[in-house]
Amino acid sequence: MNTSLSWIKAYVPDLDVTAQEYTDAMTLSGTKVETYEEYDADLENIVVGQIKEIERHPDADKLVVCQVDIGTETIQIVTGAPNVEVGQKVPVVLVGGRVAGGHDGKLTPGGIKIKAGKLRGVPSYGMMCSIEELGQTREMYPEAPEYGIYIFPDDTTVGADAIGLLGLHDANIEYEITSNRVDCYSVVGIAREAAATFNLRFVPPVIAESGKIGNCADEIKVSIEDPDLCSRYIGRVVKNIRLAPSPLWLQRRLAVNGIRPINNIVDITNYVMEEYGQPMHAYDMDTIAGREIIVRRAKDGEHFVTLDGQDHVVDSSALMICDGEKAVGLAGIMGGENSMITDDVKTILFEAATFNGPNIRKTAKKVGLRTEASGKFEKGLEPERAMAAINRACQLIEELDAGDVVCGAVDVYPVKREAVKVPFEPEKINALLGTDLTVEEQKEYLARVELIPDENNIITVPSFRQDVYRTCDVAEEVARFYGYDKIPTTLPTGEATTGKLSFENRVEAEIRNAAEYCGFSQAYCYSFESPKVFDKLMIPENSGYRKAIEIKNPLGEDFSIMRTLPLNGMLTSLGTNYARRNKDVRLYEMGNIYIPESLPLTELPDERMQVTLGAYGNLDFFDMKGVVEEILRRIGLTKKCDYDSSYKQPYFHPGRQADITYGHTVIGYIGEVHPLVASAYGINDRAYIAVLDMPEIYGYASFDHKYEGIAKYPSTSRDISLVVPRDIMVKEIEKAIDKKAGQYLESYELFDLYEGDRIKEGYKSVAYSITFRASDRTLTDDDVNEAINRVLKELSRSGIELRQ
Repeated sequence: MNTSLSWIKAYVPDLDVTAQEYTDAMTLSGTKVETYEEYDADLENIVVGQIKEIERHPDADKLVVCQVDIGTETIQIVTGAPNVEVGQKVPVVLVGGRVAGGHDGKLTPGGIKIKAGKLRGVPSYGMMCSIEELGQTREMYPEAPEYGIYIFPDDTTVGADAIGLLGLHDANIEYEITSNRVDCYSVVGIAREAAATFNLRFVPPVIAESGKIGNCADEIKVSIEDPDLCSRYIGRVVKNIRLAPSPLWLQRRLAVNGIRPINNIVDITNYVMEEYGQPMHAYDMDTIAGREIIVRRAKDGEHFVTLDGQDHVVDSSALMICDGEKAVGLAGIMGGENSMITDDVKTILFEAATFNGPNIRKTAKKVGLRTEASGKFEKGLEPERAMAAINRACQLIEELDAGDVVCGAVDVYPVKREAVKVPFEPEKINALLGTDLTVEEQKEYLARVELIPDENNIITVPSFRQDVYRTCDVAEEVARFYGYDKIPTTLPTGEATTGKLSFENRVEAEIRNAAEYCGFSQAYCYSFESPKVFDKLMIPENSGYRKAIEIKNPLGEDFSIMRTLPLNGMLTSLGTNYARRNKDVRLYEMGNIYIPESLPLTELPDERMQVTLGAYGNLDFFDMKGVVEEILRRIGLTKKCDYDSSYKQPYFHPGRQADITYGHTVIGYIGEVHPLVASAYGINDRAYIAVLDMPEIYGYASFDHKYEGIAKYPSTSRDISLVVPRDIMVKEIEKAIDKKAGQYLESYELFDLYEGDRIKEGYKSVAYSITFRASDRTLTDDDVNEAINRVLKELSRSGIELRQ
């Protein structure tokens, strides 16, 4: 939202502050100012001068020498402007003054200082200005010539302040208005806030009764078929339209607000939209079939051509403004080409309505057409402002003699909005704010914004304040004008509460700590990917991983689907590091994959958090396996994991991959990246990936640690060396130890693995150190030997023998 400071001062006449003072105070009272621009910041010492004489330059064909009366004296100025004539009144920058830009219209920071000098040998003591040199454009000042200096009207006083006459002693203020303060999307609303902030009189426009001929009810009929989408519709008629340029004061006020003046009718609708925040639309009555307006939903597949000539297809969710035969407007967004105002217009129907904000926003997005009007309607305008706005527009039409206003209005208002009532509770307000304000002080602050308690301490909230519903809202108003900076620091009262991380967050935090303890650095990868990654990972065409969710409005093909595997992002990061010659890289990522139940989507996908470990360099498969086991141990998975080598995926080396299972649940997978896949990512080294599926892990994770005291009795160890068929994995040996070693088993460790001439063909030697301990006594040799014999007997069933 933007306003000019001069327009605010028009409704707060006692406001006498600089733009900086205004900005600071408004921000502190809750109407945050983003920035401001002073139009005269780079303009100085510029007056109205009158050209008395013009002579040709003796040494240049395109220059002339002018004698210019500036009120106090006559000065000589040399110029190349093509439009100078004797008697003209023009802006003149005196020696020592400044202008905003040069002859090319480009602005110069800090302005350009004018000095006395000579042009081709002839002295010149100032400069006559074009509108561009004053930092403005012909779009905002259409009366300015396309080439040459600006010309003031003949009745302008010589020597007067030229900047003031152009309305440039002003500032454009840009606000950040929150969506709950719809009333502040208007100059009147901002002025009301300014008056409250500075505790000054607020003098809103006085709307006089308008209408001199006929009766509006005889001219137009209005009906609303969908009151849920249009709560109020007002129509007024103006006959004998007389199009003409707007008066200078109106053009200037629009120009400083960044709106280009066009003609009196268009300028009035723009003016009222800025002043009251109520968009209005005008229809040519001669195009309204049956002299009837019907507000209804569109039909599915209905075509409508808007004022900009674009053909839009709408559905039944859109609201249309129709006459007796056809649609003439897309409600709240743009009128139709078939009812547009032309230079031949004779009679106009003015519309001011209140539409459902969310519906206007949805329709604007569907048709791809967002306008100034839709931007205001989608905030949710209050119905009461519509009548004030349309009456203001008709008042201006009469004041500017732009047409003959028909008496009365057609006002369809099916369900009048009831006023909100809020109790005034001074003690509760003080308790909320931590202040000790008296009742009278609180009432004084509230009176500034028209929140006045009655004799029963009930506040009837004005219709324009749609954000006040309860006592805390009233307390906020007191706080704003008392001053946030004056509110003392107090401790909160009430029952003490303790905040903490959720269990899942604690698990994830511990995984981060464990991964970083093992030398891994955290990486962040995109959830958006390209369909091409499946080919890089050698995923089969019929794989379920290829059933990915497509993004409707992707940044590009490389970011067009949601990932179903976390590998691409990790391998891309490893490849980037390899390309930069980092020799030993260890990365981990915690991110979601997105698995749809079906395509196209009928419900939200399964978003699964997965921990991905990726590394190359100074490690191997077993190092990565050790990191996984350290992470699992840290989060309470104390039992040993199983590794199922029957797991086969194309992106891993055929003989160096496995499922990670805990109990009977697959909780992840691990493997060496297939050489072809690694090469596709630019990695010419062995790379390893491990993935842990967090939804499966959360159920096993625990932070309930059981501590045992120092053992009172010594342990006993036995080393066994076994001859094992080569195709038997060591995990089979460990299963036998766990199963048969008995209750005194404390630990076991693989310490030797040998294959060579001393072992018969097809076999290998595996050696374990097994430790036993009892908590209540010292174990005897018989206890340990019995346990070892049970283990050996179990192993013999698989052809495993004790090495002799």
